Amino acid sequence: MEIQQIHHVAYRCKDARETVEFYTRVMNMPFMLAISEDRVPSTKEPDPYMHVFLDAGNGNILAFFEIPNSPPMGRDPNTPEWVQHIAFQVKDEAALLAAKTELEEKGIEVVGPTNHGIIKSIYFFDPNGHRLELTTITATPETMRELNEIAPQMLEQWARTRRTVDHAAWLHREEFS
Repeated sequence: MEIQQIHHVAYRCKDARETVEFYTRVMNMPFMLAISEDRVPSTKEPDPYMHVFLDAGNGNILAFFEIPNSPPMGRDPNTPEWVQHIAFQVKDEAALLAAKTELEEKGIEVVGPTNHGIIKSIYFFDPNGHRLELTTITATPETMRELNEIAPQMLEQWARTRRTVDHAAWLHREEFS
């Protein structure tokens, strides 16, 4: 098997129109297409839905389903809200700061920028409660090569102990001191 790229990722939304308006107005993503049927194509079960697709750039597609006959949307109460998120890359730090200003001018509460050592990010929520991240890469190729080299050891140690692995602690050392 050879994967070429992610075609799309799909999430649930509360209101398809509100979601499309947010992503086109706030995130500047073109609305590509909508599909609506009474039956789920893969399972054939009756469940009317609206499926919308937005262009996230460079062949990346973000999709949402509005499924009105299902129980109301909620979050997994056992997963912290910072864990599940959609991250979008911007060109550089100037673009990240400009995006933060633009979002705040539109009345959106923004956290950050947060320096992760290899990226800098800001965080906010869409109208469905999905956490979004805008990020820019700040790592050097050497840093990424070093992180890539220690990744297998880190994963192996984590799998054995389920305890924090400090091989890459230097990424945040200054931030927490």
